[in-house]
Amino acid sequence: MQKSSIQIDIMLDPLKVPEQIHWNASDTRSEMQQRAKAMFLAFWDGADKTALRIDLWTKDMMVDEMGDFYYQMFMTMADTFQRATRQEALSEEMKSYAKDFFSKFKQALLKEQQP
Repeated sequence: MQKSSIQIDIMLDPLKVPEQIHWNASDTRSEMQQRAKAMFLAFWDGADKTALRIDLWTKDMMVDEMGDFYYQMFMTMADTFQRATRQEALSEEMKSYAKDFFSKFKQALLKEQQP
């Protein structure tokens, strides 16, 4: 059996707010840690039938980046759901929601920017 590891380091300010997120995976070619502005990690506990999650973002994560991040996560979750369940119709519904979400998000940003 082959072992693969992912290391995540979070640098916190004195109030324990994330300032930097760095990660590295054993199966990558890069030996240097990669920097990230946000992360969303989830585990499924089969015994308790619950999702355990860690979602963090740094102080310099911009609101428009957060919208992009969520849109991409929704699309990825839809693809993963389709591959795992073969439920293509539900996957497409999730993607449709993601596109609608992102469109509304961009509209809200434009509205906030107007005087």
